[in-house]
Amino acid sequence: MSTIENASTAPAKAAETNALVAKLWNYCNVLRDNGLSTIEYVEQLSFLLFLKMADELAADPFAEETATPIVPATLDWQSLASKRGEELEAHYRKVLTDLGRHPGTTLGTVFAKAQNRITEPALLEKLVVELIGKTDWVLEGTDLKGDAYEGLLAKGAEDTKTGAGQYFTPRPLIDAMVQVMRPGPQDKITDPACGTAGFLIAAHSYIRERHLKGLSREQRLALGQGTIWGNELVPGTARLAAMNMLLHGIGEAGGKSLITTGDALADAPTERASLVLANPPFGKKSAITVVGTDGKTDREDITYDRSDFRATTTNKQLNFLQHIMSLLEMDGRAAVVLPDNVLFEGGAGEKIRRRLLQEFNLHTILRLPTGIFYAGGVKANVLFFEKKPPRADDVPNTSEVWVYDFRTGMHFTLKQRPLRLADLADFIEAYKADDRSARKETEDGRFKRFTYEELIARDKVNLDVTWLKDPALDDADSLLPPEVIAQEIVEDLQAALAEFEAIAEALGGEVKPDVAAEEVIAEA
Repeated sequence: MSTIENASTAPAKAAETNALVAKLWNYCNVLRDNGLSTIEYVEQLSFLLFLKMADELAADPFAEETATPIVPATLDWQSLASKRGEELEAHYRKVLTDLGRHPGTTLGTVFAKAQNRITEPALLEKLVVELIGKTDWVLEGTDLKGDAYEGLLAKGAEDTKTGAGQYFTPRPLIDAMVQVMRPGPQDKITDPACGTAGFLIAAHSYIRERHLKGLSREQRLALGQGTIWGNELVPGTARLAAMNMLLHGIGEAGGKSLITTGDALADAPTERASLVLANPPFGKKSAITVVGTDGKTDREDITYDRSDFRATTTNKQLNFLQHIMSLLEMDGRAAVVLPDNVLFEGGAGEKIRRRLLQEFNLHTILRLPTGIFYAGGVKANVLFFEKKPPRADDVPNTSEVWVYDFRTGMHFTLKQRPLRLADLADFIEAYKADDRSARKETEDGRFKRFTYEELIARDKVNLDVTWLKDPALDDADSLLPPEVIAQEIVEDLQAALAEFEAIAEALGGEVKPDVAAEEVIAEA
């Protein structure tokens, strides 16, 4: 059996999904001409899709007659579909305003601070009557509709002007992480910075595909109804996450929201998870005051009083790493995408890495290539670790760390050479999810073992380990295409700018976007 499980999707399903994405995208082109960005279009689709799905659920002959309607009759899909022109547009505005007043529910998450961006009543009517109204979104083809919505989100991530890509992790990377982590129906799974909920949906899909037949009716109903949850800082993105999950069969339109909205770092977690999958937002600083157990205070605007944080820092990624440490229950496991600075930064960074090696089992690091994220200049890694009880005689829980270098000599771009799941097949095989004790260093030298003693002896416990040389540097015949070289120059410039901005902020300076510099990078 291939190491890439279920990599070959049925061609008919893929064609049907692509056709629906194309249909949704055609409408997007019309609305973009009217001034909407891609993500604004997806947001408006989400409002209408929710109302249509709620209407389909209410009409389901198997639904309980006494069930409370998800949406009040005066604000439901039928109340929209019965109107035309300016009357429709005015009623749509009222629907969006009134439905946002249900905090804590899926309804409230989807419609929180909702606004109508479709200024032409005729265009709104086309969406209601021709696009949403002519398709069944719940009663059949849940996977198809979910995949189509996901495809639209992926297109939205390409719209760099809106910054939507920062909430979108490449799906091949998500799938590879889920395959090696192997979530099960007994897991409690969360993502504290869930974006559009890609990790949560992939984990749910993995469980459903591999374990559904062995589950009882009660277990099937419980799957995805509270054991999978996420958090997102931005309300607009949280609504996309909630809608994405509903379209994939996770959660209930009329029930408690599985996506909470707010700052995940503000409070210590009240519920623990057995599996955390996450790609916290990139960006070095955050407007906070963090008070850790070391008694130090880093001063900014918002106060985080986190007694569970051992080290004080305003580095968002380091704080997310500490937050995820707290999120895990004993023997819980995590796979987290983090930028390079988390591996080498001194001060609080060194203190956190020492704790990670001592109290947790950091067993694997995957070094990622550039060119796979929509945020430019990102050099990142995936850290795989487990929470373990203290060992006798203060023996560290990490005995060895296996590092897979998927960066050196690997060149990807978002359009000409995007990352595919097949590109990660060797990593998935080398990971040995069934039995990590069977790991071996690979012949190509990409997978290498480092002992705890070797790593703890490195300056500042630097985990940014490199050992391979790029073959293109030694072989004149393997020169990269000009467009790849240009892209790598752009990414290096963006990474350097990000570091300089972080230094300026650390010194108390005010960093303002340099439009001229951004234009130079764009032209490069």
